[in-house]
Amino acid sequence: MTATPSSAPPTADLLARLADLLGPSGILTETTDTAPYCTDWRSLYHGRAAAVLRPATTAELARAVALCAGAGVAMVPQGGNTSMVGGATPDESGRDIVVCLSRMNRVRQIDPLDHTMDIEAGVTLKAAQDAARAAGLMLPLSISSEGSAQIGGVLATNAGGNNTVRYGNARELVLGLEVVLPDGSVFNGLRRLRKDNTGYALRQLFVGSEGTLGFITSAILQLQPQPRAVEAALCAVADAGAALALFSAFRAQDPALIQAFEYMSGAGMDLVTRLVPGTSLPLAEPAPAYVLVELATPRRDADLRTVLEDVLAAMFESGTVSDAVIAESEGQRLALWKLREEHAEAQRRAGASVKNDVSVPVSRVPELIARASAACTALIPGIRPAPFGHIGDGNIHFNLVQPEGMDPAAFLAQDHRIMDTVAAIVRDLDGSFSAEHGIGRLKPYMMPGWRGGAELATMRRIKDAIDPHGLMNPGALFPPAG
Repeated sequence: MTATPSSAPPTADLLARLADLLGPSGILTETTDTAPYCTDWRSLYHGRAAAVLRPATTAELARAVALCAGAGVAMVPQGGNTSMVGGATPDESGRDIVVCLSRMNRVRQIDPLDHTMDIEAGVTLKAAQDAARAAGLMLPLSISSEGSAQIGGVLATNAGGNNTVRYGNARELVLGLEVVLPDGSVFNGLRRLRKDNTGYALRQLFVGSEGTLGFITSAILQLQPQPRAVEAALCAVADAGAALALFSAFRAQDPALIQAFEYMSGAGMDLVTRLVPGTSLPLAEPAPAYVLVELATPRRDADLRTVLEDVLAAMFESGTVSDAVIAESEGQRLALWKLREEHAEAQRRAGASVKNDVSVPVSRVPELIARASAACTALIPGIRPAPFGHIGDGNIHFNLVQPEGMDPAAFLAQDHRIMDTVAAIVRDLDGSFSAEHGIGRLKPYMMPGWRGGAELATMRRIKDAIDPHGLMNPGALFPPAG
């Protein structure tokens, strides 16, 4: 059984030794300084931390972890604090120490022949993208929070994002990792090899582990050639079924050209254009649903505009697409993406919302949206379904905004009922209740029903072997042992 966290509070002596080790820039203990690290991005969880550690090197972190482990003190890894499920927030006890790697922020090397990047965990995803672009290459991972999210957290949560349909999740980009383990020892797996068949692929244990097995400190990531041509279009469609028909048409033309394929409901788009300044619908009139499609290629001789126009012309002819606009400049392309990226912010401005990051087989997305919308409306009349997301890989953020005029706290008090209603339909469609956001502190209660038996038991045995005292990110991912 996974050890039930029974951490000790940090003593004054431990904090003094950590301060000596890390220096004045490496530790925060005043409540006013630690407070920003104790609330998650969605303000669902509000904890307290005895201290926040900010090591500058792997060696510093390893020594700090060894000190904490020796004292039996729990540690909570935190990157850019962009978790949607409270996965990087300390609990309310005030015993936890938060460990932030933002000072470990170097891009150590980019190899243009290997197409690899050696990068530290504290680099933001946007900074990593910019560094790759400056070298004529592309880091293909793209998420809404890339300006704040850090590489360590991106890998620890196996982030997906807009380009998964073409390049896969974060896991597919990782060749090697360096990890400080819960006892302070260092796993050095920073290898650039595409083939390395020497036993267990240990790096993959840490990708997606949500900080429960160790601190990812640096990584070797695969890069791609920088696209030489990019075309984007916003298309009006009747529903998710029409969106999938459009997706099939682009795949039949050339699946290698599809860089992103995003679905947005009419209700969600309405919230964006009404509530987010600087946005407007570039079509003649609102539609029941929308698709943002982006094609890209590194080929010099590619005529993406012709491909885009040919597919759209056929879809107009069939009635699948009722209207569309093609970006004529980089500014217009970014404006189209802003309509997609501001969905979470628009929903926040509309009131409280319950977020369901779910996935089903691509072919079953229309059924998911129809059934879950009906079920949640029956559960809470006036609720506003606003699904959007990565329809090309089957991942829909089935978010639900409170009824207008309802008390936000009263709405959020029903979050488990709402999530369970959606999850029951997802299960019936052979899907997953967490596609890319992870489990965090929000969803461990769902793990026994979905991943129980041998699967969860195996996860617990791995956790017990690497973190026998349960000091790494307690309360995240695993339900209480019992």
